[in-house]
Amino acid sequence: MHKRRDEATVAGFEVLRSPDASYNNARDPPLVPPHLQQTLLSYPASADTAGTLPLPQNVTLNHLYIENRESPRSVVALGFTHRFRSKFVTVVLYKPVIFSSQLV
Repeated sequence: MHKRRDEATVAGFEVLRSPDASYNNARDPPLVPPHLQQTLLSYPASADTAGTLPLPQNVTLNHLYIENRESPRSVVALGFTHRFRSKFVTVVLYKPVIFSSQLV
């Protein structure tokens, strides 16, 4: 398995190389269940800064999500939502995307 020169990598989340014979990549990964696709990162941006977002579904809590946006992009958003008593807290982390051709 060779890394493409233009492959994007999120800083701090580089993928370690696995032994060549350790996985069978003949099948595609399973599809994500539809209820896990409705996350706070998937809601469109609103001009109304005082607007509220809908309450997250219980199945989406305590999962790490990555923003699904088309390339090219210079940053990627990672999101995590958890419950604290009766409130929901969402943390969004923005990380730079580094392309292999930019690495020395």
